[in-house]
Amino acid sequence: MARAADEALGPQQVTLGCSLAMTGPLGGAGTAHVAGIKAAFRAVNENGGINGRNLRLAVRDDAYVATRTLENVKGLLDGNAAFALMSCMGTANTAAILPLIEQAGVPCVGPVTGAASLRRPDLRQVFHVRASYSDEAIRVVQQLVSMGLKDIALVYLDNPFGKEVLRDAEAALSDKGLKSIGQFALAVNGANAGELSQQVLAARPGAVLLVTTGSANTALVLALRSKAGGLPMVGLSVSVIASELPRLGAAAKGMAMTQVFPDAEKTKLAAVRQYQAEMKALGDEHYDASSFEGWVNAQMMMEGLRRAGRDLSRDKLRQALASIKRLDLGDYSLGYAGAGPFVASRFIELAVMGADGHRVG
Repeated sequence: MARAADEALGPQQVTLGCSLAMTGPLGGAGTAHVAGIKAAFRAVNENGGINGRNLRLAVRDDAYVATRTLENVKGLLDGNAAFALMSCMGTANTAAILPLIEQAGVPCVGPVTGAASLRRPDLRQVFHVRASYSDEAIRVVQQLVSMGLKDIALVYLDNPFGKEVLRDAEAALSDKGLKSIGQFALAVNGANAGELSQQVLAARPGAVLLVTTGSANTALVLALRSKAGGLPMVGLSVSVIASELPRLGAAAKGMAMTQVFPDAEKTKLAAVRQYQAEMKALGDEHYDASSFEGWVNAQMMMEGLRRAGRDLSRDKLRQALASIKRLDLGDYSLGYAGAGPFVASRFIELAVMGADGHRVG
């Protein structure tokens, strides 16, 4: 038992646990996200760690399956293999572990989900970083309206994430006096993408709003582009993950997407320059939104650990995280309001993709 306890918290190290997709439909995003965390941890460990402790990361693959997420987190906590949690990926996945971590008093930083249902004032242990899907949906609809586009088809991933954000999108359209011309459910594995693309096009949409993600989104976009190359498509930040861009190729050209973090390739911001330098030191020069989000989440966790002090406990970490009013990462700041729901950022901008998968605007 002593060795297991040392894995979570010892005099010379602290271990943070993370359950996310390293395989499956979001495996590419999860792999990149972990790289960003490891780059940040490596940089701080090279300089003596935090309050004399090196940071370790215990990663468990859940393949984007919520039941596996719960099993992974139970294993991490029951085995004393993780002091706190970070970057659990997915709406249903995060929802599955909330009762456990709230009861156990285990802080969780940066869930990779923007679901409003997970941003409740009664949740004391959850510290979100990214903006909400509701805010993203509002921004997307504003763009569609400004372009004069109507007859919007809504395609959503057939899981809790897709269904919740579908409601957000419908509400945002309604606020602008619009209504979708159809709601189309995309299988999580994308198996019905070809058939669904025909159904979408049969509705004769003026534009398609994508509440989708991962390899399923790629399959749908490729099917739609093969039949209607010029159809306007706009999605949320999670719609096109960086690891899917090679598969999309030229089909990405002209797609519009919200972004909830600054562009990981633009070095105008000091935060991006530091992120890129630390990724390069890790031996990874592939800069994208997923690894940048992991790096940003790591900065928030590390600041909480610094403020919690040498005499570390989970409750001290929770209090320290809640005390972060403004964390300046270099021309880019995050912070909490001091009470739940704890959400550090409402940063949202719109990006248009080029044929090479890079942003052009």
